[in-house]
This record gives sequence, C-alpha cells and structure tokens, in this order.
Amino acid sequence: MSRIAKKPIALPKGVELKIQDGTVATKGPKGNLSMAMPSGVELKVEDGQAVLSPVTAEDMAITGTMRSVIANMVQGVSEGFQRKLELVGVGYRAAMQGQDLNLSLGFSHPVLFKPPAGITITTPSQTEVLVAGADKQQVGEVAAKIRGFRPPEPYKGKGVKYAGENIIRKEAKKA
Repeated sequence: MSRIAKKPIALPKGVELKIQDGTVATKGPKGNLSMAMPSGVELKVEDGQAVLSPVTAEDMAITGTMRSVIANMVQGVSEGFQRKLELVGVGYRAAMQGQDLNLSLGFSHPVLFKPPAGITITTPSQTEVLVAGADKQQVGEVAAKIRGFRPPEPYKGKGVKYAGENIIRKEAKKA
C-alpha cells in the first residue's frame, strides 16, 4: 500500500485549494494551477490540510500519485520552482533579448528561445540561465528544451548542463 497517499498536504497561508466539477484548483501568490481529478480519489480540505483517500483499494496507487501532484501544485503557487542551467564552453553565452532568451552555442547563428506563458527566464551571468515558474513539470520541460539545443558532450564537457549535473567523461583517442 502507498504510504505517500496517507500523508496530509499542509496548506501554507495565502494558498487556496478548491475542488469542483472533477478539477482541483490551487491559487496563491505565485499564480493559479488546476488539473483534472481522477474518479477513484476523494479530496477533503480540513484544518488547513488536504487529505486524499482512495474510493476502492485498487485506487491506492493513483491516490499516491495525485497526492504528490497536488503537493507540487501547492508548493508551486506558494514558493515556485526553479531550475538552473550552466553554459560550459569557449564563447558560449546567454542573454535576455526582451522576453526571449538569446543563446550563443557555437553555431553559425544565435539560438532564440521564446518562453511559454507562466515561465520566467533570467540570466544572472553570461554563463547561467535560471528557469522559474509555478508549474514544476513545465519548468523542467523548458529547462530540458534549452539543454537540448547543445547537450554536454562527453569528451570536453562543453554544452548546456544542469547546475550540479555530473558529466561522465570519456578518454580521447590515443595514437
């Protein structure tokens, strides 16, 4: 049985959780998020906590999944999520051009990336990119798209990598 599903979700001050017409909606200082609720899961809000329970024993797995997703929604609208990327390589630079991210990644042309709604991108330095937003899945997806323009290569480690990511290096060809 899932132990995660039994753990209640604490609702911080300023965060509202509403259930109506099969959807769960969260509202907080960082924005609004909503998603469809599966039919096998019941959600109750009482005493500043949200408690999920399965309708039948077979619904325990989806209840644990929904608990994690709703906890991420609550954290997203209260604190938000961010992902940091680093550019490694000679001449690799990032700069904001209005709302768009302008990347120089060793190609013959600059790479322009337009962030989707709800995502903010900042460049604290020329070799760092911060992707922030309320939706954890969307923040990770945008960071993966930016990393996908030039993933780190295994010989010199050049490319766009996540902060703290360990690149497994290969040995070069020997004569």
